[in-house]
Order: sequence, then structure tokens, then C-alpha cells
Amino acid sequence: MNNIVKHSYIVLMGISLLLYQGFTRLSDQRSGEETMESSKKIKIYNPQTDSIQEMNTVNKTHDEWRNELDPMTYMVARQKATERPFTGAYYNEKRSGLYFCAACDTPLFHSDAKFDSKTGWPSFRAPVNEHNVAYNEDNSFGMKRIEVICPRCGAHLGHVFDDGPAPERKRFCINSASLNFKCDEPDKKSGDQND
Repeated sequence: MNNIVKHSYIVLMGISLLLYQGFTRLSDQRSGEETMESSKKIKIYNPQTDSIQEMNTVNKTHDEWRNELDPMTYMVARQKATERPFTGAYYNEKRSGLYFCAACDTPLFHSDAKFDSKTGWPSFRAPVNEHNVAYNEDNSFGMKRIEVICPRCGAHLGHVFDDGPAPERKRFCINSASLNFKCDEPDKKSGDQND
């Protein structure tokens, strides 16, 4: 009986995801030619200069994003899809460096804040600065979560949970597809460890 319930749950979640993505694509098709709102100034922390700077938001049409981003990044960052666990480029990344928004190059997370949450997605204790992420309430799929987005371009990054390590107790569970990694150690290969 338990297997039937589990199977039914998995099937329902799959159908819900397909319907959600279908409605999102339909919405994109209808609004693909719309002009986005004009840019506004927001504050973003620049880790290279260790300062807060005013920057313009990045506003593009769905068609512009679709043409600029690879298909997986577009699905995740613009349509709020989720990559499968243990498949992303950065879930096992061990090198030192910075993670940037894949859509607009805003600095988001430093490798010093990264930890292995055993979930299959890159997990961080905190962003490089609170100015560099924004939050939305997400009630999709019958769950109440906090979505993490890029404040400059609105890209979906992932979600934040209150089950991370001390002292922050936060786990920023982020899709690799929404990130670009710039390594401080260019000679090291991805996933190498200095143990």
C-alpha cells in the first residue's frame, strides 16, 4: 500500500511539473514580444572592490533571454524549473572562487560559504552580501518555500531553507544552471581537493 501511495505522489508531482511548465511556456509565447519595464538603480555589493555600488536592473523580453541563454539556463532562470539533483556542474565544485548569476553576471556566492548538503545541488550558508539576492514567497506544488532570485535580472536561482549549518542555519539551495563560477585557482580542475 505504501508503494502505491509513493507511486501516486510521484506521478502527481510529475503531472504538476509538466502542467506548470506548459502554462509557463504559453505565457512566454504570449508575452515574448512585450517590452520589459525600464531599468532602475539598485544597490549591489562588488566583492572585487569590497563596496556597494549602484547598478541598473537588467530587463529583457522573454525572446531576448531565450536567444541569449542556453536551454537549461533559460528553463531554470527564466521559467523557474529545477535541474535534477547531482547533475549540475557545481554541486561538487571544491575550488575557491565566486559564483555569479548566469543571466546577468551579478556576484552571488563565494566558495567559502559553500558546503556539502548531500542534496545534489550547490548549497551555501549565505550570499556574498544581502544586497546581491532577493526573495519571493513560493507556494507552488502545494509547498511553502522562499525563492531566491537575482535582484538585477530576476533570474530564479533556487530556494533558501532554515536547515543549514550553524551559526547561520541557512541553506541556499541553488541550481547550477543559474550560476557561472569564476575560479581563484585557474590551474586546478573542477572537483579537486587539497586534502
